[in-house]
Amino acid sequence: MPHRAASFAPTLSQAAQDLATGRTTALALTEAALARIADPTGEGARAFVAVQAEQALATARAMDSLRAAGRAPSPWAGIPISIKDLFDQQGVPTRAGAVALDDAAPATATAPAVARLERAGFVVLGRTNMVEFAFSGLGVNPHHGTPLSPWDRATGRLPGGSSSGAAVAVAEGMGLGALGSDTGGSCRVPAALCGIVGYKPTAKRVPLEGVLPLSFSLDSIGPLANTAGCCAVLHALMAGAGHAAPPPARPVAGLRLGIPEDTFLFEGVEPAVLAAFDRAVARLEQAGARIERFALPELAEIPKANATGGFAAVEAYAWHRALLARAADRYDPRIRARIQRGAAMSAADYIALQQDRARIIAATAARTAPYDAVLCPTTALTPPALSEVAEEAEYNRINLLLLRNTAAFNFLDRCSISLPCHAPGEAPVGLMLTGAHDGDAALFAIAVAVEAALAA
Repeated sequence: MPHRAASFAPTLSQAAQDLATGRTTALALTEAALARIADPTGEGARAFVAVQAEQALATARAMDSLRAAGRAPSPWAGIPISIKDLFDQQGVPTRAGAVALDDAAPATATAPAVARLERAGFVVLGRTNMVEFAFSGLGVNPHHGTPLSPWDRATGRLPGGSSSGAAVAVAEGMGLGALGSDTGGSCRVPAALCGIVGYKPTAKRVPLEGVLPLSFSLDSIGPLANTAGCCAVLHALMAGAGHAAPPPARPVAGLRLGIPEDTFLFEGVEPAVLAAFDRAVARLEQAGARIERFALPELAEIPKANATGGFAAVEAYAWHRALLARAADRYDPRIRARIQRGAAMSAADYIALQQDRARIIAATAARTAPYDAVLCPTTALTPPALSEVAEEAEYNRINLLLLRNTAAFNFLDRCSISLPCHAPGEAPVGLMLTGAHDGDAALFAIAVAVEAALAA
């Protein structure tokens, strides 16, 4: 895993304390992050599609001046973060990792999720790379290059997607947090493959205005950071909370955690992933959690409901059809093919899918109600090599494997978090905890406790 600069605090709380006590400044934090981005031996050139260094340094100086005057807008003022190239910033074109939007006009307003973080005083370093139009879990981008996972970089490992640059930026100290999106796993998958934390909220909690859509039914806005507490702070601010702080940990002892048995969540799971997952479960049991394996047959109904095409393809096609008509040749052919599949879905199929989703959500909620959270591996694989997805058939196979577990809980609109659970020196593996619909606060309290138990 990557070496971090000693001057770069790894968590938001540590950075906030250092700023409050004068041990560091916003300018020092921002300069350190920008130096990491500019390091020619690192992944900054591929992790970012636009570095806003001048604006970031000016904001950092302003936050230092406000803090010196006792007027810092929040304890987090001056902490550097990045935003995915999917979010509107006033005066900046939103291109979503694509070149088909090279002629896009600058945005006329900043997305509320970004504006809320800016009002708290966070310093935006720039826009991170992503899978074109957010439509893959691999992290591959043929236009801007593919940022590599910190794991085994010599062999060129995939970062996961679609928030690829966001995850690599956090893992390499290019900011203390990143703003991503999650439609089928786009925060949690790259977090798992890069060894950090990624969060998918209940979709309604963070406004989608000013965010280029993939799927109106499945899109959600989430943070990536070094700890669950960091993600909790960023999520609370993006969700419009007046005050944000890492939640107090709920005791692990007595937690009732469910593992769905006989489901596709464990099919084809790589031995290294299963070993790390089993160790994490054993450690939680030792800490007093009640682990129960239970039946969740409704998960098998999700692929059947999606058999006519699913939400992402048809809703993406609805947005993209005009752009495809004039710039189809500028798309990554693999992404274009996935979007164009949406043209075949009928209105009747779409209505049936909505009805199936509502039924499956209700049935699943009843089955999982006894549990504080549901556990499974975030992905079935450790980071694959970039070379493995050169052929289209393998690209599609590995993409489906990486997204399979996470996408199930987007379909169910549950809040869900990926925590690193691998041992030092091992390939990164994510442990996914999923809470109830609108149970975000409860899930964060559990995640903070689980994270501490795994690190003990």
